[in-house]
Amino acid sequence: MYKKLIFSAFALGCSGTLPGVSGGLPQTRDSGAGDADARAANQASSVAVSTPVTLFSAQSDFNRVLVQEEDGRRELLFEPSLAIQSSIRVGQPLDLRLAYTRAAMVALAAHPAPKRVLIVGLGGGAMPMFLRAVDPALAIDVVEIDPLVVRLAREFMGFVEDRRLQVHVGCGRRFIEESTQRYDIVFLDAYGPSDIPVALTTVEFLRTVRARLQPNGIVAGNVWSPTFNELYEAMHQSYREAFGPHLCVLDAEGSGNRIFLARQDASPFDWSPIVRRAHALTRDKRLPFDLAELARPGCLVEPPFEAEALRDE
Repeated sequence: MYKKLIFSAFALGCSGTLPGVSGGLPQTRDSGAGDADARAANQASSVAVSTPVTLFSAQSDFNRVLVQEEDGRRELLFEPSLAIQSSIRVGQPLDLRLAYTRAAMVALAAHPAPKRVLIVGLGGGAMPMFLRAVDPALAIDVVEIDPLVVRLAREFMGFVEDRRLQVHVGCGRRFIEESTQRYDIVFLDAYGPSDIPVALTTVEFLRTVRARLQPNGIVAGNVWSPTFNELYEAMHQSYREAFGPHLCVLDAEGSGNRIFLARQDASPFDWSPIVRRAHALTRDKRLPFDLAELARPGCLVEPPFEAEALRDE
């Protein structure tokens, strides 16, 4: 399925692409990955309803980046895949449009009282804007490697920083390695289906993430499913080796994504209080989707994987 993957993450750079995975189209990016299925559905429906209008298109050091608008949504996309990185209705931060972003918010219910959060990968800013709307007191750090993406989030997607919501432009791995901050939740929204940042997949990196979590902290990784991602089994093994055997995989239904959840203390998740907190968040914050319904199925039951975990060298 893939070649023997023993490599140096630093030799390939902070966001290098694994050899032999991207089908001759290397894309090196340390940022969020959107729903390819949703994009296909949008394109199919647009024939009868509307045509996307391109508001911006330019080549950055990492991708050709587009901003399109359709039916009141603004979408951030990267060529050549045109997978949606963010889909936002400006001024409606609670309305998470992409299925994987909604599923990732189960992590918010999995922690009893988060106070500080880190997100690796800004995209259009949908996740930090949602978190800010849900909890104005939450301290949020975001790391994004592409300064153009940060600029577009501000200019087109309604993303606004404040005293407790800060964007740091640079390599996500380097930020985490150099930080002394501890977080209650770390969202790793950095993996595409094939444009996978090498440095953010390895056991060594994930152990560093674990070291930056509070004792009851949680990591939530947005990972493309095996249908799209040749490295799914290896990434699954990397998370298990870094965080222990109680890795929980959530199905982001309606997308090609899954969410890897794990605790800093390697303990299993107790789903009854998580569903209760998710229900309370849905009710109290008047969310336009039912977070409890996303949490209620719990962890997927997956077969044992024989793939080797990914390492720096």
